[in-house]
Amino acid sequence: MANHDSSKKRIRQTIARRLHNRYYEKTARNAVRNLRKMTNLEEAKAELVKVSAMLDRLASKKTISKNKASNLKSKLARYVNKLAA
Repeated sequence: MANHDSSKKRIRQTIARRLHNRYYEKTARNAVRNLRKMTNLEEAKAELVKVSAMLDRLASKKTISKNKASNLKSKLARYVNKLAA
């Protein structure tokens, strides 16, 4: 177990940050899942903007990597474009 005050604080911070990141990661995953279920083009386009912003925000805060955010946004954009066809 940690003996130094600074390491005890570090453990507390890590736990809090982990819970915070888990919540937002799960929220983003659900948003992506819901967008993939959509069949209406107009609703999907509006939702794509929101989900893309959410993924960018998570990437900028390093909750998820930039590449993961880019890959998800690309796949979702392809899905929405396929709805138009």
